[in-house]
Amino acid sequence: MIPVLEVKNISKIYGKECPHCLDPENAGGSICPFCHSVAACRDVSFSLYEDEVLGIVGESGSGKSTLLKILNFDEEPTRGVMEIGRGNPGKFGIKGINLDFIENANLLTLNPYRKRLLRNHLMGMVYQNPHLGLKMHISSGGNIGERLLMAGWRNIGSIRSRAMELLIKTEVPPERMDEAPSKFSGGMQQRVQIAKALSNNPIILYLDEPTTGLDLSVQARVLDLVKKLQKELKLAMIVVSHDLGIIRHLTSRTIVMKNGRVVESGLTDQVLEDPQNAYTQLLVHSNL
Repeated sequence: MIPVLEVKNISKIYGKECPHCLDPENAGGSICPFCHSVAACRDVSFSLYEDEVLGIVGESGSGKSTLLKILNFDEEPTRGVMEIGRGNPGKFGIKGINLDFIENANLLTLNPYRKRLLRNHLMGMVYQNPHLGLKMHISSGGNIGERLLMAGWRNIGSIRSRAMELLIKTEVPPERMDEAPSKFSGGMQQRVQIAKALSNNPIILYLDEPTTGLDLSVQARVLDLVKKLQKELKLAMIVVSHDLGIIRHLTSRTIVMKNGRVVESGLTDQVLEDPQNAYTQLLVHSNL
């Protein structure tokens, strides 16, 4: 099976960096004892396959959110490779858009224009804080329309129809399409953000702590919605969370991060039921 996304040896160093920053001997912490730089990500590698939901779990400061920002082009890595799997570009079928340049390319080294093109056409992002993903004083339909305009849509009637379709799909009352998200509850704001992220038919959807701060009953409904949409649209997804309940509910495979490194990976059930790494064991036991 061809991966949708391949990530190889991604590292992010905050500071001047020295030859010791990525030493395995420094695995006890993310701060280099020699130059005092912070290694937020250290040689992170994984593959993401079609119709797969990959979980990235770890405590605060583990590097999981920094990694997701790098994958979404919100953050520049110090080094690393990110590739769309061979054979996939021809399957995207984006009318009028030539994406041949991504074949065998390291996406992290593309120019800003091409990164925006990829993000607008192939990726969707659901942020932990809806204020990062939505313009709160623009209508819900307008938020979705803005994303569609960036993806090349130009017909206003088609944009409104698509916005209505997505709001219905994400269980937002369509009569509220012209209301601003600032008037919505937190759970409803996340639904609008999911609708916006799905508007360009992405092949990869990123979710960064998508239910943090929501009431438990609202969390459950949002998670069920995400799971239903993933199956319906056959999306490849990466879910970042510190909550093992969310990881268990949504993902099929999981990687565990500590101090910027991947310390364990495998099928989600195996990782959570029979953790091999001492840190993973601690995470699992602390969530019981």
